Formats: sequence, C-alpha cells, structure tokens
Amino acid sequence: MNILVVNDDGIKAQGIKALTAALSKVADVFVCAPDSQRSGYSHALTIVEGVFVRETECPGAVRAWETSGTPVDCTKIGIEASRRAGAEIDMVFAGINHGWNLGIDTHYSGTVGAAMEGAFFEKHSVAVSVQSHTPTHFEVAAELAVDSIDFVRREMPVSTILNINVPDLPREEIKGLCIAACGGRYFDDTFSEDKDGIYTLKGMPLDFAAAPNTIDLAAAEHGYAVISPLRYDFTDYRMLKNMENWGLRIRD
Repeated sequence: MNILVVNDDGIKAQGIKALTAALSKVADVFVCAPDSQRSGYSHALTIVEGVFVRETECPGAVRAWETSGTPVDCTKIGIEASRRAGAEIDMVFAGINHGWNLGIDTHYSGTVGAAMEGAFFEKHSVAVSVQSHTPTHFEVAAELAVDSIDFVRREMPVSTILNINVPDLPREEIKGLCIAACGGRYFDDTFSEDKDGIYTLKGMPLDFAAAPNTIDLAAAEHGYAVISPLRYDFTDYRMLKNMENWGLRIRD
C-alpha cells in the first residue's frame, strides 16, 4: 500500500515526522509538504503562479518533496510526483496538525483541505490533529491514524474523510474515544492595525460552553479524542427538496 502524507505546518514540523514514522511501519510512505507554515489556507490552490518543488528527505518516507505551494497543492503534486516515481497512491493522510481542527475550524484548515483534496482524487483520506500549537504528545494520534486504515478502506466512501483530533496529553490522561458530529466553534474576531494600515487578526475562540452546537469541541475539551466523518458535498438536501415547491421561474 502506498500512502501520501501532507500537512500545513511545513515539512520540518514534528507532527508530519511522527505521522510518517508511524505509517511507514505498515505502508510505503511518500511525503509532500509546504516549505514553511501554511495554516489557515483551507482549500486554496495556486493557479496563477508556478509552484517550486524540490526533493528532500523525511525519515521513514520512500520519497519526499517540499513545495512553495499550499497544502492542497501538496496533495495534487504529491499524487503526481509519486505516480511519476512509479507508485500509485492508495490513501492520503494530512497531519499531524499542531492544533485542533474542530467545528467551524475545519472550513479554514489547510490540514482538512489537503485531506479533502485526496477525496477529490478518489483516495481514502484522513486528517489528524493534536490540541496544542506546540504539542509534545503525538503517539496516540499516530496510533489512531494507523488503526483507522482498515476501517476507512473497508467502510468509508472515498467522498468522506475521517477527521481525528486528539488532546495533547499522555495516553493515560486521555479519557477515551468519542465519535461526534462536527459542530460549531465561534470566534470574537478583532483586528489590530499598525501605522501602515496593516490589519492582523487577533480574535480568540469563545468559551465552548457558551456557544451552541459544539458537539465535537465539547468532547475534546473534556479530554476525549474525537473522530468525525466529513463530506465535501455542501448541498442541503432537505432544502433542495423544499425548493421544488417554490415556484421560481425565468420570466417570459
């Protein structure tokens, strides 16, 4: 089995090294990651400028490349580069991200975006994250990633990705595993402005207990590892059915 590992924290991040090392025990791993931090890039891709690609090394990887592109670029390029190297990718793993990707954060996440791009290519895909932006505990997240392989390939359609989030805690302090819907996570968005008119986002997340529909975040905040299935189909099918009776038409 050939697995592509991508991320948004950059090729030198500890999370991608931990994930690559764990997956290399059960598969041939290929790595393609940005040359520096690309968090918050969501599903952005580079379509006007070219993307620089350079082969590099990542412990445990058969081949590895770093790029000047976005996380989604890395998924696209990694699949193509691996194919040119004679390996057809079977699965895409994004992570291990430094910081949770829960609730509304999933829409901004370069990690989730990169995994979704794998789904676009009809590859079974998994996003993996740990709580802290300076994490020290990757072992449980890495093990869950490995343990998810058989289930994802057997039970999940390629149009659905698995989103794994783990507290940055020692194994014995994690309360368990929770299967949860992706809820909401809301921010008090504020910006600072400097003398040159440059705005910098300074908003902080609101207290999860005060925000509605925080299903996955609530479980994570209480010390559970959380797994959620996510789809790229944004269609509201119930509303689609209701709209049939609206009577809207193009005027004569």
